[in-house]
Amino acid sequence: QAQLVESGGGLVQAGGSLRLSCAASGLPFSGYVMGWFRQAPGKEREFVAAISWSGGTDYAVSIKGRFTITRDNAKNTVYLQMNSLKPEDTAVYYCAAGSSMARKGYRYWGQGTQVTVSS
Repeated sequence: QAQLVESGGGLVQAGGSLRLSCAASGLPFSGYVMGWFRQAPGKEREFVAAISWSGGTDYAVSIKGRFTITRDNAKNTVYLQMNSLKPEDTAVYYCAAGSSMARKGYRYWGQGTQVTVSS
């Protein structure tokens, strides 16, 4: 069965960086669009970034220019490099696998990793 496992979250000061990883298993990774979403306390889950099998990307306006999504199809892993972090980036970050670059309708989800940015 498909499984997505996120790692790399933690506590960082504002202005710092973190790199999230998501290891996929049990699915044909290279055939899926991979996305990152986040959910802050008391808020709805929101789209962060997505990457197609060929490397095409899409970013939310709020993080564009600060975050970069990449993937390694040989390692079945997708990454989210987060720079210039702000306290408002604090959230649980989720990895997801879907069939299109639409910002919804993702089929598989990870359990999430907590990112906390202190001011």
